[in-house]
Amino acid sequence: MTLNPADTAFTDTLRARLPDDVLREPAQRYLEEPRGRYAGQGGVLALPRNTEEVATLIRAAHAARVPVVPYGGGTGLVGGQISSDGPAPLILSLERMNRIRAVLPEENVLVAEAGVILADVQAAAEEANRLFPLSLAAEGTARIGGTLSTNAGGTGVLRYGNARDLCLGLEAVLPDGQIWHGLTRLRKNNTGYDLRNLLIGAEGTLGVITAAALKLYARPARSGTAFMVVGSPAAALALLSLARDHLGEMISAFELMHRRGFDFLNETLPNIRQPFAETPEWCVLIDIGTPGEIDTNAALEALFAAALDAGLVSDGLIAQNAQQAQDFWTIRETIPEANRLIGSVSSHDISVPLGATPEFITRATDALSALGDFRINCFGHVGDGNLHYNVFPAKGKTRADYEDQRDDLKRLVHDLVHELGGSFSAEHGVGRVKVDDLERYSDPAKLAAMRAIKTALDPQGIMNPGAVLRA
Repeated sequence: MTLNPADTAFTDTLRARLPDDVLREPAQRYLEEPRGRYAGQGGVLALPRNTEEVATLIRAAHAARVPVVPYGGGTGLVGGQISSDGPAPLILSLERMNRIRAVLPEENVLVAEAGVILADVQAAAEEANRLFPLSLAAEGTARIGGTLSTNAGGTGVLRYGNARDLCLGLEAVLPDGQIWHGLTRLRKNNTGYDLRNLLIGAEGTLGVITAAALKLYARPARSGTAFMVVGSPAAALALLSLARDHLGEMISAFELMHRRGFDFLNETLPNIRQPFAETPEWCVLIDIGTPGEIDTNAALEALFAAALDAGLVSDGLIAQNAQQAQDFWTIRETIPEANRLIGSVSSHDISVPLGATPEFITRATDALSALGDFRINCFGHVGDGNLHYNVFPAKGKTRADYEDQRDDLKRLVHDLVHELGGSFSAEHGVGRVKVDDLERYSDPAKLAAMRAIKTALDPQGIMNPGAVLRA
């Protein structure tokens, strides 16, 4: 299907239908992505204030066959928020749609527009003595519409699930401009195809999410945080199993961290306080939340004692107050920034079955070592099988020195992940960066079904063309 640019004639059509301040020239920040590998383009930027204005924009784009690129907080790491080629698109930012429409603590529900920043949803839930558990390093910038469109993960998936699991209903504008009024607060609604779950994770290719009914939870009465030193990833998995035996569903996060992450922090952000006098090869960061009067420090001490007896841990630190717990988490949440400052040759957001984690780490590291001199930083949400396995230049070199190897490194890692029954994209999505990977590793029946759904809902192909599926 031939698409047309968002040119002057199209912009004039929109101006006749919308308030004067909705349209403007796209600033540079709307044409960039965090890793700096791709530059976007845009014919016009739209900043609607309500769902009807979004529908007006989409109806016009549908009629004129103009591509639409939905834009949330711009924090996505796979290029889904920018368009580098093809006709200049209409960039549709939901940032003005930033109202929290309702907080219903008795129902454990919060209704937010798509442009609400994730941290503001968390704060509104806290004000109502509730918890919205989705937590990301980019939560001060990421917006609810984007986190749902990419089915974001984060550190709390082990206990609470991905963004998909935290949503009850959606309001959205479909590719022909129809408004879908699916903003239900129901926990049970078994009435045919689930459009909510179809739009969540579609990365703006099937419509534009404009509001969501989100699940809230009781706030843990107490929380506890600890670093525990383990001898290997296999020991970390055994510790996770032991922790589940001791603590059940009270485990909120279980993060695996390699020495390299601490080294990168020392190298790039030396003001970040390090917890260990001597950095361990491997450690885990554990976070628990408990109801009632359960003593979290005592629970973590008991877990550590049992793990020590089992030979799974050799050292540990339990946060003694809220500030120390925050300091521990600051280390984990700052590692991605240290990675960015070092500059990766190839980054991988992968998942494998839990039991295959040690095998993947060993085999991938050995295979990469055979190809050259690299520094590997492996860390992530091992409790749910998601690792960020990133390859960096040897000290004294830059990623530009390895540019000719980048594709081979990615292929090596992703082939191994596929062999082990894993996913080449655990939580970041497909975007435009991983379209080739989707075609290489996905089941043919799945790809055919995805293309049929795209054609049925978006026959003009205007919604985020080139993202997820090749345009």
